[in-house]
Amino acid sequence: MIKAFIFDLDGVITDTAEHHYLAWNRLAGELGWNFDREVNEKLRGVSRMDSIRIIQAHNNVSLPEEELTELATRKNEYYLQGLEHISPEDFLPGAKELLTQLKSAGYKIALGSASKNSHKVLEQLQGKAFFDVIGDGNSVDKSKPAPDIFLFGAEQLGYKPAECIVFEDAESGVDAAKAGGFYSVGIGPEERVGHADLRFDSMKEATLFSVKSHFQDLF
Repeated sequence: MIKAFIFDLDGVITDTAEHHYLAWNRLAGELGWNFDREVNEKLRGVSRMDSIRIIQAHNNVSLPEEELTELATRKNEYYLQGLEHISPEDFLPGAKELLTQLKSAGYKIALGSASKNSHKVLEQLQGKAFFDVIGDGNSVDKSKPAPDIFLFGAEQLGYKPAECIVFEDAESGVDAAKAGGFYSVGIGPEERVGHADLRFDSMKEATLFSVKSHFQDLF
C-alpha cells in the first residue's frame, strides 16, 4: 500500500531552472568559460559542487577544490538574488493542486531535493505547510543518482521505500528512486524520464486519479 509521496523540487514543484541557468551563465561569463543551455541541461538534478565540476570539465580546466567551492558559493549568491522574485504564483501548473489532493487524502509528503536552498524556495512559494519532511542538499552526503535523499525522506516519514512514490523530472532522480526501491513518476520527455514507472509530460497531467489508476494494485 502506498502511504507517502516524495517530491523533487526544481522542475516538479516549481521551475527554478532559468534562475540556475542565469546564475551559472553569469559566473561562466566572469571566468571566460564556455557555457550554454546544452551544458545547463546536464546539471538537472545535480548538486552544486557536481555542477561546477561538470562545467569545469566542459572547459578543460583544472582548479583546486577550494577554488571550486568558492566559485560554487559565488554562483549560489547570484541564484539567491533571483529567488527573491519567486512567489506563490510560481508553482508549476498542477503541482499545488496535487499536493492539496494528497494532503486532503491523508498521505504523508516529503521533499527530496539536491538543492541546499529548498527552504528558501518553499518559503517564497508559501508551500512549506504541504511537507511533513524536508530533505535537501544539507540532509545527506551523497546526491542523486545515489538514493540517499529519498531514503532519508522515507525514514523520516516512517515508511519503507516500497510504500512511497517519488516524483522526479531528472534522469539522475529517477535512477536514484529506482536504486532505492521506490516507485517512480517521471515528469518530462520520454528520452529523459521514460525509465520511470509512470511518466507525464507535465505536472498538470499528474493528478491523484491518474497516479492511482496506474498503480491501482498499490492503493
